[in-house]
Amino acid sequence: MFVYSWKTIFPGLIAATALAACAAAAEPVLSDAKFAAQAGLVDITTLAPEIALDLRYASSNNFVGQRIDGYHAARCFLLQPAAEALQRVEKRLSRDGFRLRLFDCYRPARAVRHFVEWAGDLNDQVGKLHYYPNLEKSALLGDYIAPVSGHSRGATVDLTLMDCRGKSAHCVPLDMGTDFDFFDPRAHTDAPDIRGIPHENRHRLLDAMALEGFRNYALEWWHYSLDMEPAPETLFDVPIQ
Repeated sequence: MFVYSWKTIFPGLIAATALAACAAAAEPVLSDAKFAAQAGLVDITTLAPEIALDLRYASSNNFVGQRIDGYHAARCFLLQPAAEALQRVEKRLSRDGFRLRLFDCYRPARAVRHFVEWAGDLNDQVGKLHYYPNLEKSALLGDYIAPVSGHSRGATVDLTLMDCRGKSAHCVPLDMGTDFDFFDPRAHTDAPDIRGIPHENRHRLLDAMALEGFRNYALEWWHYSLDMEPAPETLFDVPIQ
């Protein structure tokens, strides 16, 4: 099977400019194996098979309500240094009876375009009650839906924590105060009205990720990027197969 590899440098461009540049920079067609070897992207399960996957964008269980462009399989790819750092986070947490649960990893640039197009369709309000009950859809683009996403650089993850300390083998997601992709000030990592156990859980995740060099995006408790990004000026647009 063949996929397209697009690599483009985007120094803070707006969405239309970034997408035009991306389309203009299409490289020759490469196979999955060749792309992975060339780009340095690895499947996280090859390093940490115990990590739980809940990759929402490969299904209809997300704020758009359909599978997102570029997600042809529910797989988590990251550049090697980010994958190895996440493996270390998982190993450290497992000693105390916790596991990571991943919502998103590498995100093709075409998926970002899909998000932007959805955000621009103000007539589609199907997900409002669940995902952005207190905001107008027109306010989502920017802080919550970025026209150029760090996920496309291969060193950003969306994730939460699972508590596996019970007597059974069943792990339970920790209470973080909101669901993933809840576009609202309550999802800010240090939201003033999120206290007690959910606040402690957010900071348990924050501390564990920080120990391996990940920084949090303050508006989303689930969003982390490796501080020393391997490809800080490169976006990839290869579909996930």
